[in-house]
Amino acid sequence: MNARKRRILFIDRDGTLLVEPHDEQVDSLEKLELVPGVIPALLQLTAAGSELVIVSNQDGLGTDSFPTPHYERPQQKMIDLFASQGIHFSAVHVDPHFEHQQAPTRKPGIGMVLDYLKSGELDLADSWVIGDRETDLQLAENMGIGGLRLGPGYEDWASIAHRLCNRPRQAAVERKTRETDIRVFVDLDAGGSSQVSTGIGFFDHMLDQLASHGGFRLELECRGDLEIDEHHTVEDCALALGKALDQALGDRRGIGRYGFLLPMDESLAQVAIDLSGRPACVFEAEFPRDRVGELSTEMVRHFFASLSQSLGAALHLQVSGENTHHMVEALFKGAGRALRPALQRQGSDLPSTKGML
Repeated sequence: MNARKRRILFIDRDGTLLVEPHDEQVDSLEKLELVPGVIPALLQLTAAGSELVIVSNQDGLGTDSFPTPHYERPQQKMIDLFASQGIHFSAVHVDPHFEHQQAPTRKPGIGMVLDYLKSGELDLADSWVIGDRETDLQLAENMGIGGLRLGPGYEDWASIAHRLCNRPRQAAVERKTRETDIRVFVDLDAGGSSQVSTGIGFFDHMLDQLASHGGFRLELECRGDLEIDEHHTVEDCALALGKALDQALGDRRGIGRYGFLLPMDESLAQVAIDLSGRPACVFEAEFPRDRVGELSTEMVRHFFASLSQSLGAALHLQVSGENTHHMVEALFKGAGRALRPALQRQGSDLPSTKGML
């Protein structure tokens, strides 16, 4: 799997990290005061995988009105205070211009953050600007990322941490080829009834069982070339579903990662899953019949192999039994039951010693 993009919080300083004094200039240690709640919030946000970058306008820095040494001493003290609590900033960007100079590096201009945008490494969907002024929200808009305003009548640090660390894990995927036209939506934390329409009745039932036993909400609509056969429909639905699950999982921080098994009457399905980011599929089954309804049993193996590929998961499936319908259904239900604990949030740690999934 490709390396995950960087989730960065671009944070203003005065009024956001530090209480802004009446003269709007933190130029001595006496004026150094942290905004309430900032330390626990930043600890929570970094534990959830966010990188911290300071982006600050400092009017006239380096001029007689604001000599550089007057800035550097409280700035270094602030950095040291955060570091003593385990909070580290990967970069500090400061623009020294006055507003009337209209420098492109001054917020809300993007000069200070242009390299992040050009690198292609920034996760635009999961990076944010946090500040106490309208210019911070304008910077976010200019960057094409989200913006959060801190202060009376807006957010505080506790609400910001809660909002960013507990956002719904949802994804929508569209896949259109010459053979199929598919729309998928998943919500990993919603549960409830699913809506599935592929044109293959038994396959619809199996996808509904997968989502129901997996504890996630699924909406899937597919128009495929069923006048030829079901191959493209089943394969492309698996690829689209796997991609949607992968996107909803994000960096997979805090998930259970592993899941494990299900009997159904005389059939027994054993399913093990590892949301490792590395696709692999081992499938062992001998079905007594070639078809269940309109679904060819050879496509069951192909469905799980395609799902494994686009989800980035190791899937091991084995089923025995006498009734083909029961065997196939046990596999889909078993896969759902294996997915349920693997998808569940269990904290904020990344379940890997490698540092990424």
